[in-house]
Amino acid sequence: MSNTPSELKYASSHEWARLEDDGTVTVGITHHAQEALGDVVFVENPELGANLAAGDEAGVVESVKAASDIYAPVAGEVIAVNEVLEEEPETVNSDPYHDGWFYKLKPSDISELENLLSAEDYSASCEEE
Repeated sequence: MSNTPSELKYASSHEWARLEDDGTVTVGITHHAQEALGDVVFVENPELGANLAAGDEAGVVESVKAASDIYAPVAGEVIAVNEVLEEEPETVNSDPYHDGWFYKLKPSDISELENLLSAEDYSASCEEE
């Protein structure tokens, strides 16, 4: 697997989660997911203040090929969305792990991150697809 940063946690549904220094969790889709989707043309993020449970549908990402739901990897309150994606959704393709993040959560239970996949396990699951 080409690009799977080891410091992140991964959902089998192809979202990544990064625990920030302030205790929030930043969420985006993986390099594998954006590559499979192709050119991203639209991103719908969750509403600010929305309370999501782990596994809840949190938004949609659309490409020239398909539309795909985005899920919350952990439970929490949406405290920020990446507004850049409204005008420049292609940022997801060029930089999925940094500028192409989707939203940030104030997690309800930080230990839920332990339920997610490591980079190694995520890469292995992608190879099995």
